[in-house]
Amino acid sequence: MISYPKPLSGQNAGPVAAAERLVSLDTLRGVAVMGILVMNVYAFAMPFAAYYNPTIMGGTDALNMGTWFFTHLFFDQKFMTIFAMLYGAGIIMMMDRAETRGAAFAPVFFRRSAWLIVIGLLHGYFIWFGDILFHYALMGMMVFLARNAIPRTLITIACVLLPVTLLINFGSSFYVEELQSDVVEIERLQADGATLDDEQQQTLDEWQEIRPVFSPSEEDVAAEIAAYRGTYIDALTHRAPFVAFMQINLTLVFVVWRVGALMLLGMALMKLGVLSGERSTRFYRKMTLVGYGFGLPLVSLSAVLLEAHEFEPLYVARYGGIPNYFGSILVALGHIGAVVLVLRSGTFKALVDRFAAVGRMALSNYLAHSLIMTSLFYGYGLGLYAEVPRFLQQGFVAALIGLQLLVSPWWLRRFRFGPAEWLWRSLTYGQRQPMRR
Repeated sequence: MISYPKPLSGQNAGPVAAAERLVSLDTLRGVAVMGILVMNVYAFAMPFAAYYNPTIMGGTDALNMGTWFFTHLFFDQKFMTIFAMLYGAGIIMMMDRAETRGAAFAPVFFRRSAWLIVIGLLHGYFIWFGDILFHYALMGMMVFLARNAIPRTLITIACVLLPVTLLINFGSSFYVEELQSDVVEIERLQADGATLDDEQQQTLDEWQEIRPVFSPSEEDVAAEIAAYRGTYIDALTHRAPFVAFMQINLTLVFVVWRVGALMLLGMALMKLGVLSGERSTRFYRKMTLVGYGFGLPLVSLSAVLLEAHEFEPLYVARYGGIPNYFGSILVALGHIGAVVLVLRSGTFKALVDRFAAVGRMALSNYLAHSLIMTSLFYGYGLGLYAEVPRFLQQGFVAALIGLQLLVSPWWLRRFRFGPAEWLWRSLTYGQRQPMRR
């Protein structure tokens, strides 16, 4: 059984020491950050719309569509789900440590979150638009308020929050459909030489703002390719308004409800001893079987329905995203159960240790993904953007995962933290943290 080790003595809150870490959390975090890369590569290497719609770019042949299906089945939203749960679990673990020491945890946690927001803003605007750190830090501060709730309450609140995103998407789809219809009529009037009034112009402007995200035209895709094949300034100019749009709209539509719910679930699962690996082997076997047994059929149905409806945006918003929305949580629980079972078995110990090292350096490794991948695909690097088919993109993923599995344990044999973790901790505690072992 993996259980909490004895806490260190002392009255001051501080970074979690190596002796206090939970092997299961580190390993799951390492698996999650690598699993996220499997999906993120699509957004590194191709226009963002291709992340959700494989027909836009990346190849529609059997090999590339098969790659999309495989990643949709096992990775799409699954490892982001695990990562969000682990973020919630981390709040409980750090709170327990602080309370055991008799230290005030809230001030440290909010300083920690505030600095993560800063890191996320820098990452999103200056490196890659797909940043999740901003959203995780923001939601972490919100769910922190529920840290003392019992598991049943946390799970109940999460179940109430989860469907809200689907309801918002469903309602918004009808508004977007009406907006599209209005735009068609306004553009017809323009073609006939009519002068538009302020309301008509506002309708066009609104559609111009949401179209590249919701239903990009060929011109939108071409503009995105040109920007990311161009200079750093070209990429920055194209990225900045999109990041701002994501930080506002994605937060209101998705993050508060989905990510918040998953963090609450993670807090509950931590309190129940699930994520810390404290439950019985039989429990994790059942968890794996139920997660995969119910989740994989749902996600498979999602893939079949999406392809049958040609990934049409209105269909996706109303119905097409629902099976994977819930199925991904079940598959994620299956992944968690499988990882803990591997930990329990003692097999692949050397590989498991490497994933744990990756997990201890999750922030550094996550930021390294962006630095390395943008250098490979963007114009100011090797300029491979929109050139590599979906299947071959996974070769870059495999190489980077292999590299980080080698580098992370090597680094941690010499240093206490990853470089980004060291900076984050030093900023949080207002003093330079010891780095070398």
